[in-house]
Amino acid sequence: MSIVRTCSGLYCGRTELENGSWSDCGACPRGFRTNATSYCVECSEEPTLYDWQYLGFMVLLPLVLHLFFIDMVAAGNRNSTIVTQLICAFLEVVIGTLAALIVLPPTGSIDLHVCSPKALSDWYTLLHNPQPDYRETLHCTQEAVYPLYTIVLLIYAFGLLMTVTLRPVLLAWRKSNTGKKAIYCALYFYPILVLIHTVAAGLIYFSFPYIIIIISMMTSASHFSIKIDQTSPALLSASITNVRNLIILIGHWIIHAYGIISLTGFKELWYLTLVPAPALFYILTAQFTDPLKIHND
Repeated sequence: MSIVRTCSGLYCGRTELENGSWSDCGACPRGFRTNATSYCVECSEEPTLYDWQYLGFMVLLPLVLHLFFIDMVAAGNRNSTIVTQLICAFLEVVIGTLAALIVLPPTGSIDLHVCSPKALSDWYTLLHNPQPDYRETLHCTQEAVYPLYTIVLLIYAFGLLMTVTLRPVLLAWRKSNTGKKAIYCALYFYPILVLIHTVAAGLIYFSFPYIIIIISMMTSASHFSIKIDQTSPALLSASITNVRNLIILIGHWIIHAYGIISLTGFKELWYLTLVPAPALFYILTAQFTDPLKIHND
């Protein structure tokens, strides 16, 4: 490899031409990223555990929203069709995820070849186009985190396609109208998720474990707060004897555990013993923070 002049900027690089020479500085081809000496090298790394956990979080978002809206639409009208819809939603997200993994290199496999992010700026190369000598701007915008940015968009595209394909067939087969609104909700939240990912992908990548932990605690408290009887025995009894409440509680614990594992990387597993802590803390202290009781006192 001949020595070439280093390019300006963080993401401008040179590609090797057929005649053995090197191109001018510019954006690397898709699937490549510039290295420290301004050569465009192919993304051939194996995803780290944290990369997989990030992708898992981005897959969890539409899945949880699907389950939430199906449950919300079915309020007061619960039957076997609801369970079928929940299973269908799970399959939609799984199939969409597998489809996105299969179409990306290495094609036909669920493995990925990636360029793992090294800094927040890797997600926003558009903001780092250099201007040598303050003259002409070099446009070197590229996916430096290939394919962690585009794969999420593919997952959401395939997931939405599965939703509008499988769910109507299921509802027509079950002769049920209770799930139509849940499909309409998906037509709204998928574009919103795409917009959020487009703007804040890098911020989410570096902070998603904290986002999971905070949101799981907030939603857990919100779930308990809608109960009319806020005494500890009533909250505990409702969480154990009611199947729906028990499933929601276990779901919160699983997501909370996922956030802790993403944060610690399987190194401090004893932190998993704290998973039930937010729910237990609410149950034990809710009666002391009831606004009506405080007002009466």
